[in-house]
Amino acid sequence: MIQAAAVSALTSYHWLGIPIAAAGAVLLALGTLFQHRAVEDQPAASGRAAGSMGGGRLQALVRKPAWLAGTAMLGAAILLQLTSLRFSPLIVVQPIGAVALVVTTLATARMTRRSPGRRALTAVTLCVGGVGVFVAVAAFSAEDVEISDRHLVTILIVLAVVLACVAVAYALWRHRSGAVVFTAGAGILFGFVAALAKTVIARLFQGDFEWLSLTCLAGLVVAALAGSFLVQNAHTRGTPELVVAGLTVIDPLVAVAIGVTILGEADSAPPLAIVLFLLSGATAVAGVILLATVKTPAEPRVKR
Repeated sequence: MIQAAAVSALTSYHWLGIPIAAAGAVLLALGTLFQHRAVEDQPAASGRAAGSMGGGRLQALVRKPAWLAGTAMLGAAILLQLTSLRFSPLIVVQPIGAVALVVTTLATARMTRRSPGRRALTAVTLCVGGVGVFVAVAAFSAEDVEISDRHLVTILIVLAVVLACVAVAYALWRHRSGAVVFTAGAGILFGFVAALAKTVIARLFQGDFEWLSLTCLAGLVVAALAGSFLVQNAHTRGTPELVVAGLTVIDPLVAVAIGVTILGEADSAPPLAIVLFLLSGATAVAGVILLATVKTPAEPRVKR
């Protein structure tokens, strides 16, 4: 059975989505770094709104070339991700975003001329190692499925509940929440964006694009806008490594959970694959938690 699955995977088009998703991950990392630097250059807010992303600060950001360049890179990353979903199952390509974590950590170290540190490198290794094992197992056991109306309705109902919970949480605790909370919220929403994108693309190629598919497209836009807003708030509270780590691990975990439980992309996977999914996912989450505890070294003081 395992040998047959391997032959099927190697002779299918699943592998085409992998390099496309990797290229998108690199652009995701660079875009996040550009946006983070633009947010850091913003003057500090005052009062209770300190650290939050209000309308005035957002208007100032859209005038910054660095922020606009980062936004363009993130847009290109999304297009590449959507293209990868055309060729491969959701649970194969979505976790590949962990490549962005490596790029972000190395690029930040180069820009600041500081070593990432043993703790940060250990965290990155856990994230990338866990996601790498997950993708390898998924590539040999996942399969594309036909998207039915039941799939779409279920995802939309769950998304509506998640959006309501995020809105209430933001209204109540936005001034007391740290970067991890905002990043987690954004990662959850972007997981739904990926899942909805997969369903819309699949329905389009199935020749079954109608009002329910349009509703999913609208839900995708709402989730993407809300997730982007939370990311900007996360930038004001944490390091770019933490933001990217959260997005590239929490986002795939949510998308994979949807792909497995709702879409049934892993229904044909053997029990050993399920065990490896759980272990590798837990390893990646542990890496994110460890990275959240890494302290950014203070800027060296210039003697006058």
